[in-house]
Amino acid sequence: MNIAEALAVINKHVPNPTDGLPDDIFYFVSEMTPLVNVDLLIKDENSRTLLAWRNDKYTGEGWHVPGGIIRLKETMKQRLQKVAETEIGAKVEFELNPIAINELIVTRKTRGHFFSFLYNCRLSKNFVPENKGLKKTDSGYLMWHNSCPDNLIECQKIYKENINRNI
Repeated sequence: MNIAEALAVINKHVPNPTDGLPDDIFYFVSEMTPLVNVDLLIKDENSRTLLAWRNDKYTGEGWHVPGGIIRLKETMKQRLQKVAETEIGAKVEFELNPIAINELIVTRKTRGHFFSFLYNCRLSKNFVPENKGLKKTDSGYLMWHNSCPDNLIECQKIYKENINRNI
């Protein structure tokens, strides 16, 4: 099979890339090009930061700032709200300009290069993480933190000062 035929097969399996990519194709793409993502720094009125637990084979186990990779033809604003809905279960307000832009290059081949945009975000004062049926060590578990936890995922340690900063 030549490259054109291989690409035709891939295109057949991704009828609308704006909806995202199947995992195997997404991981392949991430081996070939940098990814662009948004991260949500969510603080409450007490300067606590909302973090989510993650446990996957690419980033490992630990706390992380909620975030997500931008899809084709999706704006950063759209991705910020989509992350808030899917990871937090609520809408957020956010500042239009990111507070940090970082380039991350890690040693792994898959998901090894990112451009990350960190945004200040706010939730309703009444927001309480629901964590329906999740244990603290389940991916997606949400918890407010007074300071940066020791077990923050390695690639997210660039946000340590932002997490420890008082509003």
